[in-house]
Amino acid sequence: MTTINRRMTARLDGEFAVFLIGVRINQPWNIRAWWPVFSAMPRMLAELSKQPELGLLHYRTHFGLRGAMVVQYWRSFELLNGYAQSRTAAHLPAWRAFNEAVGTNGAVGIWHETYISGPGRYENVFVNMPAYGLGRAGTLVEAKGEHASAAKRLGL
Repeated sequence: MTTINRRMTARLDGEFAVFLIGVRINQPWNIRAWWPVFSAMPRMLAELSKQPELGLLHYRTHFGLRGAMVVQYWRSFELLNGYAQSRTAAHLPAWRAFNEAVGTNGAVGIWHETYISGPGRYENVFVNMPAYGLGRAGTLVEAKGEHASAAKRLGL
């Protein structure tokens, strides 16, 4: 990715949802418990990437010593929730498999957080960066004039 050596900010039209989802491996030796959970997300992300009409705008995966987290940007909460509840998508079978195989046995933990945002409720800046995060989900513009400061980007 090409680095943009200017101050940039990302803009997204209308409301959108930011979804954080992660896995924490509590019993590293219990590979049979955590591997199916760990490997389910790439299948879902591949499905979503092939079908942009489902609403996923961009995602980035972050790995740590005991797990991983995926930051996702969605066109709307309704599309995110629709995917999660769809009987034809990869999510429900993965969720059922987790509950049957792991449930609350403590071998592996999963978590998620959802944030709904829109105009005047978010701000960002990127300097000497390629398009990243919201900058990949939205449109980058120069951070000058009405976008020059955090307060201005928030419309304050």
